[in-house]
Amino acid sequence: MTDLHQDQPAAARDVTIREFQNFILDQYGQRDTQRGTPGTFMWFIEEIGELATALSGDDQANKEEEFADVLAWLNTLANINGVDLTAAIEKYTVKGVEGTK
Repeated sequence: MTDLHQDQPAAARDVTIREFQNFILDQYGQRDTQRGTPGTFMWFIEEIGELATALSGDDQANKEEEFADVLAWLNTLANINGVDLTAAIEKYTVKGVEGTK
């Protein structure tokens, strides 16, 4: 996987949700669209299972890897279903906690 900001120092590598979603789309969009939602959802669930296993252990690097995998597959699902995650999280960021009830 290509680093989104490979030419910048580590401290400057923060990316927005939109940037990451677009990165996933650019890198994997064609293949993900061909796989479709059902197949992609199964991969997502597999990664959630791997995260659950990692959370029960003490290996911090493994936890971080599994969180990254879950986040990537969530972005993939959003992409192939036409969901802008930046807009979706406005439920929490704009409407606040009251908007989630």
